[in-house]
Amino acid sequence: MNELTTLEKRALARISTAEGHVLIVAADQRNGMKAVLEDAPDGPGSVTREQLAEVKGDLVRHLASHGPAILLDPEVALPGLVDDGVLDGTALVVGMDASGFDLVDGLRYTRFSDGVTPRTVRDLGGDAAKMLWYMRPDRQGVDSEVVRQVRELVEACTAEGVLLIVEILTYQLEDETAEEYAQRFPQLVVDATRLSVQAGAKVLKLPYPGSAEACAAVTEAAAGVPWAVLSAGVDHTTFIEQVRTAVAHGASGAMAGRSLWKDCLSVSSAVREEMLSTRALPRLRELQEAVDRVGVGV
Repeated sequence: MNELTTLEKRALARISTAEGHVLIVAADQRNGMKAVLEDAPDGPGSVTREQLAEVKGDLVRHLASHGPAILLDPEVALPGLVDDGVLDGTALVVGMDASGFDLVDGLRYTRFSDGVTPRTVRDLGGDAAKMLWYMRPDRQGVDSEVVRQVRELVEACTAEGVLLIVEILTYQLEDETAEEYAQRFPQLVVDATRLSVQAGAKVLKLPYPGSAEACAAVTEAAAGVPWAVLSAGVDHTTFIEQVRTAVAHGASGAMAGRSLWKDCLSVSSAVREEMLSTRALPRLRELQEAVDRVGVGV
């Protein structure tokens, strides 16, 4: 297991439930969040930065404030929601990745948000940071560029006293059929987990690998490093079952975004408050119950 510093242990406790299980509301999406605002007068594409910031503020007020932590971006949400006192006691995870990716020789490479460093995370009031990397461990090994990036950012965050959550996504290659990718997917998640741990990752955010057996294999590959399952845009009912399976086989929690709020957002603040309070919040409570009831402490 990659050892946590005292500051990192404190940050991990901040983003976890009282029972010690990671639970984070993900609200760092930009274009993806705009896309669900279908009642915008001129369509989702017309949603302004200010309107999107208001939506993220309501996600804090009416949803994330009832859980341990929220993941927000430095492009739209921050530092405004901190400076305006919206977060109050909710722990903050700062997303360091920008939207999209670069394609080099058929492989995806993540984009960093301009000017966002581990020090920036602290200056924004963050309790922890999150960075996304795309990974194909059947094409990228321990000496690859992506693993080097993970290692360097983990080291930089540790030096700054910031806990880094390493998010890994695998993806279908251009010369690969959907069926081939689906068959390889569970092992890709397992191998990506192993590479990330070798790079020094201390907390992982991973896709559901597809089965109880695959979850157990991910836990073994994580070698004691806590991992939380991400929702990947599936519906809440599906995600709850994935979380129950994952935590029963070693996952340390969940990080949920669209599964909680994708059908609860509106350009109308009154509609948002109603939907977040009556639809999204019960989902968050059910998710916390699922994590705490069968989760393994971290």
